[in-house]
Amino acid sequence: MEEQSGYLEHNLGIEELTKSIPFFSGLSLDNQNKLRNHFVSLSHPANQLVLLENDWGGSVYFILEGWVKIRTHNLDGKEVTLNILGKGELFGEMAALDKKPRSTDAITLTSTIIGRIPAEDFVDILNTEPIIGVRLSQLMARRLRQINRRLQLREANSTSRVADAILFLVEGQGKETAGGKEIPNLPHREISSLSGLARETVTRVLTKLEKKGLIQRDTDWLRVPDVLALENSISSI
Repeated sequence: MEEQSGYLEHNLGIEELTKSIPFFSGLSLDNQNKLRNHFVSLSHPANQLVLLENDWGGSVYFILEGWVKIRTHNLDGKEVTLNILGKGELFGEMAALDKKPRSTDAITLTSTIIGRIPAEDFVDILNTEPIIGVRLSQLMARRLRQINRRLQLREANSTSRVADAILFLVEGQGKETAGGKEIPNLPHREISSLSGLARETVTRVLTKLEKKGLIQRDTDWLRVPDVLALENSISSI
């Protein structure tokens, strides 16, 4: 299974596309045409499997709207969340680069619009556009640092781990507002999987952080009024 079916979206103009996916800004005219001609976008409902682990990868994917969870399973069959990605981010690039089967699943968390280009086109653009290769290297370095930080906190207390999971999401997809940085108020099970804690523990910690004024929540959004204060709470708790 390379991709579940969705609803075909209108083709985006190159300016709209590069605005939605900054990764592609500054492409040469030839590669702009290649991207414009081969980029296809599909809408997906929440909780739809987009990629399946061990499938062969024929495309690279870009999130135009919504959120996607990248996951695998441990030896006991328990789900392990590796990343949660939002608008402007890409996934599926590893299989395009090393021509090996997918190493993870990708599943939508919300209604999501995802664009894709053939893997060979993505590799061609990397080979002809040095800045794109640099951006990909920077992206991989950022993701590796994030994973290292989460591993270092595996032995920390539950409050620190939940706070770090929120910071992880804010760093990747936080929307700047007058009241602080906002992310969608994801189900507690997603923060549970990301932090490696029981869902009941996550619910309790979120309430604690809210009472301390470190986060604010409503039905749709979770807001961090002061990112630095939440960062400092990890070492002070």
